[in-house]
Amino acid sequence: MEGFNKIDLETTPSTTSNPIIINNRPKIKVKRPLPKKSLIILAIFIATIAFFALILISPAQKAYSDAKATFARIKVTVDALKKQNIELASQELDKTKESLTQTQKSLDAMGYLKFVPIAGMYYGDAQHLTKAGFYGLDAARVLIDSLEPYADLLGLKGKKGSFVAGTASQRIETAVITMGKITPHIDDIATHVEKVQKEIDAINPNHYVFSEKIKKQLLQVQQLVDQGVTFVNNARPLIKILPSLLGDPKEKKYLVLFQNDKELRPTGGFITAYAVFRIDKGVIHVDRSDDIYTLDNGIFGKPKAPAPILKYLPNVTTLHLRDSNLSPDFVTSMDTFNSLYKKASGYVPVDGIIALDTNVLVSTIKILDDEVYAGGVRFTSQNDPRCDCPQVIYELERLVSTPKSVDLKVTTLAAVQAQRKDLIGVLLYAIMEKALKSSPKLYWGPLFQDLLTQVEQKHVMFYIYNKDAQSGIESLNAAGRIRPFEGDYLHINQANFGGAKSNLFVQEAVSQNYEVASDGTINKKITINYKNPHAPSDCNLERGNLCINAVLRNWFRIYTPLGSRLIDSKGSEVKVTSYDELGKTVFEGFLTVRPKGSAVLSLSYTLPFKVKDGNLPLYIQKQPGTNGNEYTTEVRGGKVDSFPLLTDKELKIKL
Repeated sequence: MEGFNKIDLETTPSTTSNPIIINNRPKIKVKRPLPKKSLIILAIFIATIAFFALILISPAQKAYSDAKATFARIKVTVDALKKQNIELASQELDKTKESLTQTQKSLDAMGYLKFVPIAGMYYGDAQHLTKAGFYGLDAARVLIDSLEPYADLLGLKGKKGSFVAGTASQRIETAVITMGKITPHIDDIATHVEKVQKEIDAINPNHYVFSEKIKKQLLQVQQLVDQGVTFVNNARPLIKILPSLLGDPKEKKYLVLFQNDKELRPTGGFITAYAVFRIDKGVIHVDRSDDIYTLDNGIFGKPKAPAPILKYLPNVTTLHLRDSNLSPDFVTSMDTFNSLYKKASGYVPVDGIIALDTNVLVSTIKILDDEVYAGGVRFTSQNDPRCDCPQVIYELERLVSTPKSVDLKVTTLAAVQAQRKDLIGVLLYAIMEKALKSSPKLYWGPLFQDLLTQVEQKHVMFYIYNKDAQSGIESLNAAGRIRPFEGDYLHINQANFGGAKSNLFVQEAVSQNYEVASDGTINKKITINYKNPHAPSDCNLERGNLCINAVLRNWFRIYTPLGSRLIDSKGSEVKVTSYDELGKTVFEGFLTVRPKGSAVLSLSYTLPFKVKDGNLPLYIQKQPGTNGNEYTTEVRGGKVDSFPLLTDKELKIKL
């Protein structure tokens, strides 16, 4: 065959014969040693890399190590602040500043990086973070030094405060008078946090596209700092005039309304009683207190009742003071209340309104050794088997709600007298008297801490007529306002129109399910399950029985994002209507829940926006007076979250 030599397999080739050559066999390449010059160049290159490694990596490792140590110290400091241990926080603050100073020195040793492309950008970010840390520590130092003298009064752990000598009234008066010297420090805190904001905002999280985690953390830090600056600036006017609100130098008067959340109304409960508190340099005096009916009876020329009362509250045709809290927005309701209150014969000019409910009484009595005497009656927070509720709740209902014809069944004459007039006021005064006669370490701190909790959970709300003070209170979310929100929103507001005190027994569970269409449209379904497992009361007034559990007559309103469109509803005993109010779209209806019975309400509606990035912000506002209704969130029928609603809550739903 042409092109190939014949190979004779049977003949052994001689040593002298020509070798066989296969033309397509690859040639073997022979490795030649690098020239000496190349070796020298390579050695210089490796030495250069090693040199820069020494001057770059070693300092970077040192800076990183110092930064980790600083971050660990910051966590200890924050933990001490969370635990309200002011002494430990003060100590850790000093240690944190020392650690951060060392981190700054390590960064300064790498200052040449700012001239290196790309590396200089990240070096600059590290410097911004460090400066922000120093400003933040300065703000924390001012805060701790300002609070330290009031440690006992505020229930802070650690150092003994400055107000431990003299009578209770003298201690409080001294604290309020000296507060005026401390409150200007809020300006220093504001200055420091604004500097923090400036440094943090100088960092561009988009530079960290190589790490989604770092980018997300930086965005969160920027958001938290922005919120902190807003909070401080909004609260600053309130803090500055705090001594004035507490009666220094001129006394202040406040109308205190007691809302019975066991007969739920839009702002937290049926307005049962009132008191006028006068505060003089922090010392509280009760000028007067009475049943709300007494104040109501002194008003003439009342307007016609609004449509919900005419429709759902039997035999009521005019708007009474006790029924004026119809708006879910506390300030709006109190404006309506004031329009009637100013016409009352018992009107007393005041500087603001404070509302509280039965949760405040129960928690306060529990702190006060679980025992308070008022009007000859012993009140405790212990469970009473007659209602499976705290004893103070049952006693108040028994003494206030039992028909007057059976007064002789009440255990003492003093209790009868208290029942006839101002038992709530008497009880509030007894609580204050017991607290103020004690050592600050015994009750004051826990009571102050509990007050913060009660405010956060909307069992206490404020409407102060001073605009700066009210602005600060609203920034603290302590005014019961319906708040604006970008995203999904939910507020379930209900009113017991004539169902005795059945909210004491009715249990509620709320589920919300999201369905997303192919075009991004979001359909949402709200389901509320009501259950009353207790037997009905004997509500025969002639027999003088206590009627606390009867058919719940429930007027409900569901507040949703403005522009939401109702698709379907089930469970309402009237046609569900929709309208716009307080910047929301509202779905309104009515249902009843019987003792030993249940009911289910469901509403389906379309949200006024579509899915953008797969995440949906959701803000749930709690109705004042409610206490831990269970909420479950689902997406396409799958459970994603569940919690008792104790405070307003912001979530991000992944759709």
